[in-house]
Amino acid sequence: MEPEVFDSRDIGETEEFLSKAYAKMRIGADVKSPRTWISRQVMGSVSVDQLHLEYAMRYDVNPLGKVCLCAVESGSIAHQIAGQDEDVFGPGDTVLFAPPDLPYTGEIRRSRYDIVMFDAALLQQVAGTLPGRRAEPVRLVGSRPVSASAGRHLRRTLAYLRDDVLTDPELAAEPLVVSTAGQLLAASVLTALPTNADDAAPGEARPQALRRATAFIDDHAHLPIGLDEIATAARVSPRALQYAFRRHLDTTPLGYLRQARLAHAHAELREADPGATTVTAVAARWGFFHPGRFAQLYRAAFGRAPGDTLHAPAAPRRG
Repeated sequence: MEPEVFDSRDIGETEEFLSKAYAKMRIGADVKSPRTWISRQVMGSVSVDQLHLEYAMRYDVNPLGKVCLCAVESGSIAHQIAGQDEDVFGPGDTVLFAPPDLPYTGEIRRSRYDIVMFDAALLQQVAGTLPGRRAEPVRLVGSRPVSASAGRHLRRTLAYLRDDVLTDPELAAEPLVVSTAGQLLAASVLTALPTNADDAAPGEARPQALRRATAFIDDHAHLPIGLDEIATAARVSPRALQYAFRRHLDTTPLGYLRQARLAHAHAELREADPGATTVTAVAARWGFFHPGRFAQLYRAAFGRAPGDTLHAPAAPRRG
C-alpha cells in the first residue's frame, strides 16, 4: 500500500495534521520555518508512522484512545505522561509513548523516530489467550521494556511490520495477515512491557520476574552464572524462581540456562570455520567441558551431532 506522506514547514498545518492522525494537540517550534516530514501507513487497527522533525517541537496531547509505541532513531525526546516523571528517550530506545487513557507532553528535539499505534482491545484479546492471565483487563504499567533483550525483540517486531508487511501491498491487503500481524504486535508488547497481569498470588514469582530471569540468562549465558545470580536479577527468591520456571516453562532456571548455552553453541558451530576451531573448543566456551555429555545434549536438542553442524556446507548468504 502507498503511504500517506506529509511534508510541511507550516506549524499550523502540522498541528492540524497531527491532531487528525493522533489526538487533539497543541504544538510549538523553536524556528520560524519548521520542517515536518511524516510517512503514514495503516493496516487494520495498526498504524505505523515514520517521522523526521528538523527542529525542536513542543507538544501537549490529549489521550489517544490507543496504545502508542515509539522507536527513536536519532535525536532525543523529553517526554512526560500525566502523573508520571519525565523521561528522555534517545537512539535505540523503544518505549510505550502513551497509554490509551492519559494525556502527555514533551519536546521532540530534531529527531527521526517511528510511532506505532493500535487498539487497546487487541491487548485484551491476546492477553486472554495466554496461560496464567487473570480475568481483569490488562494494563501497561511502565514505559520501558523489562529488559534489554525484550526491548530488542519489540523493536524487531516494529521493524518487521514497517519494512516487510506494510511495504508489500498484496501481503498487507490479506485479512489473515492483517489479523496475525496485529496479534504479533500485541503479544510482543505484552512480553516486552510491564503490565498489571504480571501480578500473582503472594509468594509466587511473577511472570514479569520470569521475563527478567530469562532475559538475564539470554544476555549472560557466556558467563559463569548460577541460580543465585539469576534469582537476584529477577528480584525474587531462588525457590520462587524455580517454582515459576516449573509452572510456566516446564523446566528449571538451570535447565533454561543449559538450553540457552546450547543454542549459542549451535549458532557458533553453524558459522565457524572447521579448519580454525573444534567442537570441543566451542563446547568449552559455552560451559560444556565433557565432550560426550555435550554431544548427547546437542543431539537431543538439534537432532544431529555437533560435528555434523560444524562441517556442514555454509548456507548461501542473501543479497
